[in-house]
Amino acid sequence: MFDRPQHGKGIWAPAIRYHNNLFYIFWGDPDTGIYRVRAKNPAGPWDEPLLVVPGQGLIDPCPFWDDDGRAYIVHGWAGSRTGGFNSVLTLRQMTPDASAAIGQGKHVFDGHETQPTIEGPKFYKRNGYYYIFAPAGGVATGWQTVLRSKQITGPYEEKIVLAQGSTPVNGPHQGAWVDTPLREHWFIHFQDCDAYGRVVHLQQLNWIDDWPVIGIDKDGDGKGEPALTEHKPLIRGIHPITTPQESDEFDSDTLGLQWQWQANPKLTWYCLLPGKTHLRLFAEKLPAERAPLTEAGNLLLQKFPAPSFTATTQVKFTPQWDGKRAGLTIMGEEYASLSITKVKNSFSLVLHTYKPGDENIETVVAEQPLPGDTVFLRVKVTAPKAGCQFSYSLDGQQYNDIGTLFQAKPGKWIGAKVGLFCISEPSARNGGYADFDWFRVE
Repeated sequence: MFDRPQHGKGIWAPAIRYHNNLFYIFWGDPDTGIYRVRAKNPAGPWDEPLLVVPGQGLIDPCPFWDDDGRAYIVHGWAGSRTGGFNSVLTLRQMTPDASAAIGQGKHVFDGHETQPTIEGPKFYKRNGYYYIFAPAGGVATGWQTVLRSKQITGPYEEKIVLAQGSTPVNGPHQGAWVDTPLREHWFIHFQDCDAYGRVVHLQQLNWIDDWPVIGIDKDGDGKGEPALTEHKPLIRGIHPITTPQESDEFDSDTLGLQWQWQANPKLTWYCLLPGKTHLRLFAEKLPAERAPLTEAGNLLLQKFPAPSFTATTQVKFTPQWDGKRAGLTIMGEEYASLSITKVKNSFSLVLHTYKPGDENIETVVAEQPLPGDTVFLRVKVTAPKAGCQFSYSLDGQQYNDIGTLFQAKPGKWIGAKVGLFCISEPSARNGGYADFDWFRVE
């Protein structure tokens, strides 16, 4: 199924838990059901995915093992798959090894009146109370709710414990409680930032009268708002500051963890050889004539690393035949791509943009002849609205803007991405590749 792009499908909102010397990850696939995998080490290897609860619309599961060893799972519903049924949380008992559900389950909370679109539940037990942490009100506009009950099946009291308040942190959504070895309590959640995707926040959590108080509670009503700055969690020892991988010199025979394909990767898409210092992307054919890049599985992309950044690459293009192109792209449901191409004996640089609904055809925004097969490509992304200016250079020193500012847009439930590609029209002759010497983010 995932050998071709499946935007908005696949794994939704996983939960990780540790029980009886095993790590568990549960997730919902809104089209097929709830799955789990297990491992002795969180770094893997993980066993094969097991379908625990088959069905459409089941999302955001979280497992829970009670004091008596009984296993449960709580989950939400995707209205897009159920004909509109959502805003309800459902509890199901499982076999103790969490390999299958027992019975049909029971709804334990209906949020239609007070907690619309409640989803993303996380299950806990503390001081004799069962707690379900669950966001409501919508990803970009909602808040964080906590439910509690002395009985696992309810009835559950409800309380909004975190909302945007006077801060710029909209949402705050899809969170989880974390307690540390040094007895601190934290709440991790995300904020929907449009083209920048879902930005992670960490808030202090305090327990008052058996309710969690998260962030800054200015008026003492138990409903906090996000803190914009906070001390780091207390830890033992000294640890160096690290950041996720971004740049890549392509001097390894494996791709870094920052890279993501749009579909299950194939060995015929790319080559990294020991002793070589470039990435070779082969000209994979699009699934249909003039199909947009959103339908290409062989785009090599990574998430936006910061509000403002510059991404630059050097590419040498060996098309072999006409009908090929390779380059740099900003990818979302709308996209822009700056690519080198060749028609007959002439190389040129072409900036395309694409917007669904425009007859699903790319628009040529700018075109520039090139003297040869090698060029430096760059895109500068600027906060706060992710404006993208493409440019190119022949010597790697002097860059010339091409086209106008492109406004990055998110993908389906994800932020925009930046990355590389090499594609071919279906009618073109086989062959062709592009060598990317490096990809650098500043």
